[in-house]
Amino acid sequence: MDSTQSKSRSLVPGSRLEEYTIVRVLSSGGFSEVYLALDGHDRKYAIKEYLPRDMVGRSDVGDVTVLNELDREVFKLGLKCFFEEARVLAGIHHPNVVRVSNFFRANQTVYMVMEYADGRSLARELELSDGCMPEARLRKLFAELIAGLDEVHKQHLLHLDIKPGNIYLRRNGTPMLLDFGTARQGAHEIHFAAAMITPGFAAPEQYNNGEPLGVWTDIYGLGASMYLTMGGSRLPAANLRLRQDTLPPATQLFAGKYSPQLLQLVEQCLALAPAARPGSLGLLRAQLLASYQEVAPPTGRRWQRWLACLGGKKSR
Repeated sequence: MDSTQSKSRSLVPGSRLEEYTIVRVLSSGGFSEVYLALDGHDRKYAIKEYLPRDMVGRSDVGDVTVLNELDREVFKLGLKCFFEEARVLAGIHHPNVVRVSNFFRANQTVYMVMEYADGRSLARELELSDGCMPEARLRKLFAELIAGLDEVHKQHLLHLDIKPGNIYLRRNGTPMLLDFGTARQGAHEIHFAAAMITPGFAAPEQYNNGEPLGVWTDIYGLGASMYLTMGGSRLPAANLRLRQDTLPPATQLFAGKYSPQLLQLVEQCLALAPAARPGSLGLLRAQLLASYQEVAPPTGRRWQRWLACLGGKKSR
């Protein structure tokens, strides 16, 4: 590495990108950095930079540089996927999908300009609400998300990284699906997506080159996210489940807390065999919106936990 190149990751506050000024880093991931930025009218945006941190550094003038020549082709493939993802998302206008208003090349990489909304991730929401969510709200939230995800699928994109950290709740409670950084739907790109999986949320087929990925793959991620939203622990990695499935079934773990219909639906979504999962997003959404048998309040020591999941105070 020469003296003009370092492994510094982030653009510094005050950096300029076309008409935008970087304010600060919002989040960092394995393949991207997200910044809060302002345009010339002081409107806020979230700008996502393609930045695979294990492959690149940054020169003194801000250019992203590949550190090892052996990684150059993989970097270029990811750059192409990121640009295509931005192009497709810019054409999607749905309240439950993050809005992309601009995208461009600069600093030898690609940037995606997204709406900035006040709120917090579902992961953070669960931290603040005793780790679970009432059934009525859970059903509504995921039904809305699925409507947005369906629009993405119609553009031949998969998400492949659905998890509470990538589900954002605006201040009014409306959910928005974020971070399509692993959205791929091309056989030649599967090996790139496989490097970006999140254990516990990735479906079994994401671990095996050659196995087809599809709507059923994102349905597994939805199931894992619903499982956590009910109060479960992070699931074992799917490749480990294939060897020995130690995942406590939802119908046992959450019996008496959520309706049998919802528990069975989540178990279907988490089936190891793709064919055993719900056949489409439309079917899954319809079942979430269908009438269901409400669970009576628990008795004894469980009442405090139940009240907490309805939005009450944590028991202490």
